[in-house]
Amino acid sequence: MLFPPWAAKIEARTMSYIDSMVLNLTERSCRRFQRLTGRTNVWLAVQLTNLSIIVYFVWAAVYSWSSGVPARIFVGLFCGGLLYVLTQTIFKVPVEVYENDAYRRVAKGFRNPRRVRDALLRISFLTLSVVLCYPVLFVYVNLHLHVVLLSYLLVVLTTGVLYLLACDPLPPCAGKVKEWLRGSVPSQLAGSESSGGE
Repeated sequence: MLFPPWAAKIEARTMSYIDSMVLNLTERSCRRFQRLTGRTNVWLAVQLTNLSIIVYFVWAAVYSWSSGVPARIFVGLFCGGLLYVLTQTIFKVPVEVYENDAYRRVAKGFRNPRRVRDALLRISFLTLSVVLCYPVLFVYVNLHLHVVLLSYLLVVLTTGVLYLLACDPLPPCAGKVKEWLRGSVPSQLAGSESSGGE
């Protein structure tokens, strides 16, 4: 049975509304995190990317563990090549460069272009994250397939990275935790000096 055209439009509007709601919630959370720690959404996205790379290599190791020798050699060569490519691309540029680009864009008054440009990709991954949750849990509990769980984790991490990269950071700030730690260190040093002088 085919859906009428108006149903597709309503569904598209609903998904866009859910996407913008999740994106706004993510941005608010990132800004609170930045006020607290001084770390931006870009820093968080890089950390999630690093985690997803680790999960991918664990996934490849789990897959090759149950395979024959030729498959292990292929997976090992592929992962080695992928690691080389990562060192030449993602790992080559420090996080500060990405953060400075985001700061400059925000200072000029521009919104993040990824908010609009990556909307379909975010919606697709968000849908996958929600729809696959129960089937993955069912397969993992009943068949004990770790590869399925790791694959789903990669989908969830990619969804998180897409939402983090679409946020706008606040202007640079030290963070309340850093200020609190800096404030407590001199008082501890003064306390130890006064007790040592007596």
